[in-house]
Amino acid sequence: MADTESRTAPATDASAAPGISRRRLLGTAGATGVALGAVGAGAGYAVASATAPEQQTALTSLGADRVMFHGKHQPGITTPMQARGHVVAFDLVAGAGRKEAAALLRRWSATAERLMAGEPAGSADTDVARDAGPSSLTITFGFGHSFFARTGLEKQRPGGLDPLPDFFSDHLDKARSNGDLWVQIGANDALVAFHALRAVQKDAGGAAKVRWQTDGFNRSPGATAHAMTTRNLMGQIDGTNNPKPSDDDFDRRIFVPASGSPAWMANGSFVVVRRIRMLLDDWEQLATKAQENVIGRHKSSGAPLSGGSETTEPDLEKTDAGGDLVVPVNAHARISRPDQNGGAAMLRRPFSFHDGVTEDGSPDAGLLFICWQADPLRGFVPVQRKLDRGDALSAFIRHEASGLFAVPGGAEKGGYVGQALLEG
Repeated sequence: MADTESRTAPATDASAAPGISRRRLLGTAGATGVALGAVGAGAGYAVASATAPEQQTALTSLGADRVMFHGKHQPGITTPMQARGHVVAFDLVAGAGRKEAAALLRRWSATAERLMAGEPAGSADTDVARDAGPSSLTITFGFGHSFFARTGLEKQRPGGLDPLPDFFSDHLDKARSNGDLWVQIGANDALVAFHALRAVQKDAGGAAKVRWQTDGFNRSPGATAHAMTTRNLMGQIDGTNNPKPSDDDFDRRIFVPASGSPAWMANGSFVVVRRIRMLLDDWEQLATKAQENVIGRHKSSGAPLSGGSETTEPDLEKTDAGGDLVVPVNAHARISRPDQNGGAAMLRRPFSFHDGVTEDGSPDAGLLFICWQADPLRGFVPVQRKLDRGDALSAFIRHEASGLFAVPGGAEKGGYVGQALLEG
């Protein structure tokens, strides 16, 4: 990758006093990362003995993996998907404007930098992540459509942030949609992720309040015999055709160019967030073959029904002995393919969620769909419109909440996310 997001570096805690049993940050070297060729060498919390202040305990590679906060792009976009996540939207409180928003983003950025390095959040740290390393923690910030009116920055609102159109399959709860500010937290340890969530909430102080929050999870790194695409709660391999940073056109499709407009969005991206509940009771009534026909792929391997492996391009014209299409005409894999949508592409980076049961006793569970693109009108919108018109999967899902946010480029060392917008 061109940016520095996946690089790792040791961190230090110079404030730890000798002879005092307290949190100390202990560096480790040579830990191997989990994807995209990242190499982890990080640092984490450990309790130092009062009688042996110099004693050091190496972290496992999972805890030592560190993602850099500063860089060309914000972390949490091309970072490999983490095992735990929290996605939160905030609204500025009445009377808060541009000045308060700038102070908040400055606080959030400083906290994110510390936590992603495996350091305490600050003087009021909760100790939730004591003994843990960075654990691939990322914290990502974005702005909603309403943020610009609240801060008097309407002229700086990017065109890509125009509200999404209504879709036939939408059953949206406005209270759990949109928001002035958006924060995505991901980590490979649940306590590290929760620790970051509490720090972000506390930093909001009197400037912003939580509008909605969704907590998610993915398979933990190392849970399978070899690295593989994750599965969703329907048991399907999900994310096979994701764009890769090694693709020649990856940056063009996912990130706003440095010469883009408005200038403050240079190297940024737009994220669409959809809470999609899966009707698991209905889905699980289907035989495996019927499920595969809905998706257009074999459930066991993710390979297209037309043959091959997971990464084999489906043969959409192949027919069976009876003359029927092997990949059904309304299969999800057929309808969502980029070449069936004018080349539209987006980087999907979701989490699964499970929030108990609904009033009728069915699982309140599904996919927290998160996708990244340089322009939502050329990425998410055309694909969703086509899915809306005839995707076989639509009978088994409900789009219950939605949000669109502008995510600026990464912060420079000594700066904060959104500084070019809020101080420009």
